[in-house]
Amino acid sequence: MVHEVRSIEDARALEGVEVGVSDWILVDQERIDRFARATEDFQWIHVDPERAARELETGATIAHGYLTLSLIPGATEEFVHFPTLKRAINWGLNKVRFSRMVVCGNRVRVRTTVLKARARLGGIQMTCRHRIEIDRQNKPACTAETLGLYMI
Repeated sequence: MVHEVRSIEDARALEGVEVGVSDWILVDQERIDRFARATEDFQWIHVDPERAARELETGATIAHGYLTLSLIPGATEEFVHFPTLKRAINWGLNKVRFSRMVVCGNRVRVRTTVLKARARLGGIQMTCRHRIEIDRQNKPACTAETLGLYMI
């Protein structure tokens, strides 16, 4: 189900609602390497599969925590849509916890609940809780509370 937000009233109606769960996203070495290049974070645990196979308990490289976190905006577009959106701004984060490593080859998905919506600066500020789940694991990779400003 896609939730359309055209007004503050639409956004407030979503408070306390789990608005969706994204499709599975494959976190493969190509994605990890692209993120490493974009951020210039080339720590071997992310980009050296041979060394990771020898030295990490996972037997494979692991995704950057911030890569995992960065999957939230694209994933949430699957289930919350702002038809009249002029621009969206990442306003910040209240809480982030990385509780499990995302191993190269894992699939993850994002589960999102709207916590609060309010009018702000001529737009809508939404606070959402996201749980980034790893396929076939009961503990999430990450939980995050984000703030977004949506100018509609």
